Amino acid sequence: MTTLWKRFKYAFEADLHNVFDKKEQKNPIAMLNQYIREAEKQTEKTGIWIERQSQLKLQLEKEHQEAQEMLVKRTSQMELANQTNEGELIDFAQSEVTAYTNRKEVLQASILRTTEELFGLEQKYEEMKHKVKDMKVRQLQLMGKENVTRAHHQMDRMLQPESSNNGDKRLAAFDEMEQYIDRLGQRIEKEHGVSSMERRLAMLEKNEEPKHEVV
Repeated sequence: MTTLWKRFKYAFEADLHNVFDKKEQKNPIAMLNQYIREAEKQTEKTGIWIERQSQLKLQLEKEHQEAQEMLVKRTSQMELANQTNEGELIDFAQSEVTAYTNRKEVLQASILRTTEELFGLEQKYEEMKHKVKDMKVRQLQLMGKENVTRAHHQMDRMLQPESSNNGDKRLAAFDEMEQYIDRLGQRIEKEHGVSSMERRLAMLEKNEEPKHEVV
């Protein structure tokens, strides 16, 4: 299992280095996204291996429990066989006790080794999950920086057109826009002034109308 883990580790690192080499000159966000996807796939595969190892451990424990139960049973039967003085029955019972004793010891050793290996795999698996989570945090940080940079760039193009490409054209467009706004504002003010004057004159005429005397 240790050799298998090393092979996976080297393959995992090689895959990631390959991803970085191919995307080194491209968008860092896209590169990191690909990196995270690859890491998630490798982490998922590792989780499957760990689950299989856990199932193997459970199977070994089941076999050990059965061997223990059979050992107790055959030991009791051997004691009864010894009381009968039947040689063949005694030999069979003794061979059974020996077989189950050896199996129990082998299974016990396998369980201990498998438990240690499983613990090591689970530790590394947790490290991998933390690594993926850290990369996702880094992804959010880079996305935030990218958004801020794009926002600043867009605002600078609006607020400081002379610093952007085609600055002369943009300045001319801004000048035309400002002139149009000024003309529009003057027209509105003029129309508002005329309307105000007309209303005042109308009110003056109304107030000066001769009042008819009531006879």
